[in-house]
Amino acid sequence: MGDVWHYIVQLFSEVRIDFVDALESAGLSSPLIVFLESVVGIILILTFVFPMVIIFIWLERRFIAWMQLRPGPNRCGPFGLLQPVADAIKVLFKEIIEPTHGEKTLLWLAPVLVFFSALMLFAVIPIGEGAKGAFADLDIGVLYIVSIGSIGVIGVLTAGWASSNKYALLGSMRAIAQMVSYEIPMVLSLVAIVLMVGSMNLGKIVDAQAIGVHGVPFILVQPLALLVFFAAAIAELNRSPMDQIEAESELTTGYFTEYSGMKFATFFLGEYINTLAVATITVTLFLGGWHAWPLPADWIPAWLVFVTKVFLVFMFILWLRATLVRVRIDQIMAFCWKYLIPVSLINIFVTAGEVLIWVEWMPAWESFPWVFMFVNAPLAIVLTMVWSKMFFKLGGGRIEVREVRPRYSQGDAPDAPASVSA
Repeated sequence: MGDVWHYIVQLFSEVRIDFVDALESAGLSSPLIVFLESVVGIILILTFVFPMVIIFIWLERRFIAWMQLRPGPNRCGPFGLLQPVADAIKVLFKEIIEPTHGEKTLLWLAPVLVFFSALMLFAVIPIGEGAKGAFADLDIGVLYIVSIGSIGVIGVLTAGWASSNKYALLGSMRAIAQMVSYEIPMVLSLVAIVLMVGSMNLGKIVDAQAIGVHGVPFILVQPLALLVFFAAAIAELNRSPMDQIEAESELTTGYFTEYSGMKFATFFLGEYINTLAVATITVTLFLGGWHAWPLPADWIPAWLVFVTKVFLVFMFILWLRATLVRVRIDQIMAFCWKYLIPVSLINIFVTAGEVLIWVEWMPAWESFPWVFMFVNAPLAIVLTMVWSKMFFKLGGGRIEVREVRPRYSQGDAPDAPASVSA
């Protein structure tokens, strides 16, 4: 199976090279060649993303139904496997209703921005060894992920503003406040990984976690960075328990209140693609990527290892949604600014000190020393417990209710009730 996978990757790479050579021999301009090559790349990425998203949609409905003691979809196909297909057909034939005073061009552009910003993240995700394992093997892969992920914020703002609906606009502003805020701890958590590896290339980050004398998954040596990154990613995805910006009980489902039909489905699809992207990024940065640690690489095909880890991360996201209750928007914002950001800054200083010790006193270690996990794991536990108490002392997530006394006009105050003894 591993040979078959490498053959498929090699075949796609050779087809891409031959395609570019044919365009250059035809005398086309360089911008047009880059555009056509990008179109081919998007098609190849969609062949991986769309089947995974369809499985995600079915798996989420079945898994949460199982956890909540419900049957779930079980009519369309065996075990409801064709339910996502039925839902897609239904959405395609639904009427698209647009507000009279809305900006029609921007209403169409907003879901496209959200969809393609999520899709572009997969261009740098390595699912195999070497430069051919990713469509674009960039040396600034981490920076690319952070920058491209921010484009979705523009789509959210565009959707709320173009809807000509005050509730949609308020929902988009709330969404932007949450998404921009949580990008800060997410970036800070990634800084620790970059400090350890000394590179932003995602392939090199995966190779640093390969099985060997010193290589271990970064979940062991950077557990605090994983916790911060995952919590920030859940908030960025608008997934429960941090889905206030699209909750029906809030501002009428937020920024896409005025969307229906296929435009609403595009937002829905973009959310699932973003979830898939977060799962793949988590696997790449913290779980060793395609490496079957601690098993040798030749035992299991790389693509099977990678896809299995992605599904495990997605199942954990579903577990959170089925278990935890929705929190308030003030608790969400306080959790970011009073908890995640200070903890991630502490983790950066600790990691920088460990890197300095590694460079100065431990030159025999080829990769980041795994012995530091005996320092970082207790640090993550202590900070999680201690800072949680400080978080509530700082006023995060707590409601203070004053004693309310009824006010009466002068001369109308009732007599004090007589005390009743037990």
